[in-house]
Amino acid sequence: MTQGSTPTRRHIVLGGLAAGAAFAMPGLVRAQGAPIRIGHLTPRTGFLGPLGEYAVMAAQLAAEEINAAGGIQGRKIELLTEDSVNPQTASSKAERYVERDKVAAIVGEISSASALAIGQVAQRGRTIFLNTGANSDALRGQDCKRYMFHVEGANSMYVKAVGRSLTEGGLVKGKRWYSLTADYAFGHDLLRVAKGFMQGQGGTFAADELVPTDATDFSAYLLKIRQAKPDLVISNLAGNQITNFLKQYAEYGLPFPVAGFGFDTALAWGAGPGNFAGTWPCLWHHKVDTPSAKAFVAAFTKKYGKPPENQAWGDYNAVRIVAKAMADTGSTEGPKLVSYLEGGAKFDVQKPRPGYFRARDHQLISEMYAITALPAEKVKDKWDLFTSTPAIPGEGEDMEVLAPTAEEAACKLEG
Repeated sequence: MTQGSTPTRRHIVLGGLAAGAAFAMPGLVRAQGAPIRIGHLTPRTGFLGPLGEYAVMAAQLAAEEINAAGGIQGRKIELLTEDSVNPQTASSKAERYVERDKVAAIVGEISSASALAIGQVAQRGRTIFLNTGANSDALRGQDCKRYMFHVEGANSMYVKAVGRSLTEGGLVKGKRWYSLTADYAFGHDLLRVAKGFMQGQGGTFAADELVPTDATDFSAYLLKIRQAKPDLVISNLAGNQITNFLKQYAEYGLPFPVAGFGFDTALAWGAGPGNFAGTWPCLWHHKVDTPSAKAFVAAFTKKYGKPPENQAWGDYNAVRIVAKAMADTGSTEGPKLVSYLEGGAKFDVQKPRPGYFRARDHQLISEMYAITALPAEKVKDKWDLFTSTPAIPGEGEDMEVLAPTAEEAACKLEG
């Protein structure tokens, strides 16, 4: 892996905004003006904390790169970061960002319940919020908001992406699945989507178990799985639940294949070679072979001593998308930024094709991947634990084939 030098304007272009020049254009130019504040909220403690740390590192890197290139038309970004903790705390901190700190945008979050709370605050304050880690389809459907946009993929997108690989592997039609599901909003929504997929493809569930988010011992579940003898064990778990489950699954030596419908590559690294197993979906990974992906990986690795994972990808891109929107519109006003993002603007998101926000539900439309664990003997280093499919959808396919349909997530944007 090439260790990049300090990012230059050229690196910024490679990184996805094509905005080194845009940041210097007239409009917001106030050479001695106050910084533009962007609020960043994400869990940094609890079972989602390990992912939140990657989110913070990536958002800080993006802000530093933008500022090193001259800021947003001469104005620097001031990134405010907070631990969102839970929905109630996330709501109060978002209110403080909007009312006291006068942020121009909020980015971040991983918990779907907290993202909804932040989205409600953003809507009232007419401040854009870019969700970088909350997957619930309901956020793109019944709970959608005019001022909330989704860099993160929806649960149905994850299910469809990995569902292709499972179908090709003969693990769906006529098969029995045993699922373990995180017992909170994200997990409930993911289980609903997974059941819809399975039933539509001619499979059944041997059982589905709800797992408390603070659970660390999976032995009781593993004994039930051994007795049930399913064709496939499905994880609808979240955060370090996945790491703990995979380690214990390997210790028990169960022979049933594993797959998951929600995933972050940091959790594979936490499990380690020999423990990480199965097939999983992800929005992005550090082995994506595009110039801007390589530039991002090199810059992140140089700064932090390890590659970025897919949660880092989301927060890095959210900060850069917000900056590009402000540069291109010459404004920090929420309504103007909403119109810009709804208007079909395209962004280099370190994948083969540019991404864009779909106007009807504010979902970022971009490719995904399905990754499969390598056998321990084939792992060359602790970061490269998997092989990957090519980008999904493939070249020539409609970019929106994975995205929620209007029937799956009906959204009515107001305000």
